[in-house]
Amino acid sequence: MGSNLEQKLIDELLEDLENDRLILPTLPEVALRVRDTLEDENMGLPEVAQVITSDTAVSARLIQIANSPLLRASRQIDTVELAVSRMGGDMVRNLVMSIVMEQMFQATSDVTDTRLRDLWEHSTTVAAISYALTNKFTSLTPDQALLAGLVHDIGSLPIIARAEDVPDLLKNTEVLDRIIQQAHCAIGKAILTKWNFPQEIINVAEHHDDINYDSSSADYVDIVIVANLQSYLGSNHYMNDIDWKTVPSFDKLGMDTDINIVNMEGAAEDIKSIKSVLS
Repeated sequence: MGSNLEQKLIDELLEDLENDRLILPTLPEVALRVRDTLEDENMGLPEVAQVITSDTAVSARLIQIANSPLLRASRQIDTVELAVSRMGGDMVRNLVMSIVMEQMFQATSDVTDTRLRDLWEHSTTVAAISYALTNKFTSLTPDQALLAGLVHDIGSLPIIARAEDVPDLLKNTEVLDRIIQQAHCAIGKAILTKWNFPQEIINVAEHHDDINYDSSSADYVDIVIVANLQSYLGSNHYMNDIDWKTVPSFDKLGMDTDINIVNMEGAAEDIKSIKSVLS
């Protein structure tokens, strides 16, 4: 597959995106209903719990998270109502969004199944590291960082869907990787904008690959940049060759570039707990 065709596919993707022709994934119904209920001033947490209870899988996951070491509950939580009242609206919204994300990464064909599974595995790793980093080094919200980590590569999904129509592309992993690398940030920004996500998470989808990113103070983009780099430690990914000392995000988090968060006391438990809940 020549570089001309590669560039043509990138151009087509970005052109379709600009002209609203690119099919973007839609957010699952339960996540939308939870968000709408929380935004309705006539509704409260009991109504949110009711919405969540209508989805058995989401209910089970939420109760599992409520009883995980992350929330350090003093007693067993066995109902959605109790989980919701213990977490509060913002955390519930972020966690429900996080739980439904897995549905986005379901393959429509065998050919893309492995790639989407790998992408979900990477996203959960980055999400777990983001949560631990936020807890350890910032006053930002860990569950918001978790969601930011899970959606940072969401822009890859329409590209993989498009690749299903180009069999040669699916066989050529390197070319598909390069197309994703060049186009997924712009597409990710468009998806999260369509979903009405907060600007600080839209920024993550748009800027997480910009290792020179340097805003005035540490934000979720910095968190995900560092988490992403840490997730590639020891791999043959091109990001493993980056000298962390050149990346402003480490400095902004007040984090030594020799630190591997996965080995840090306390953080390792958080990471393991999140992975077990999301995998």
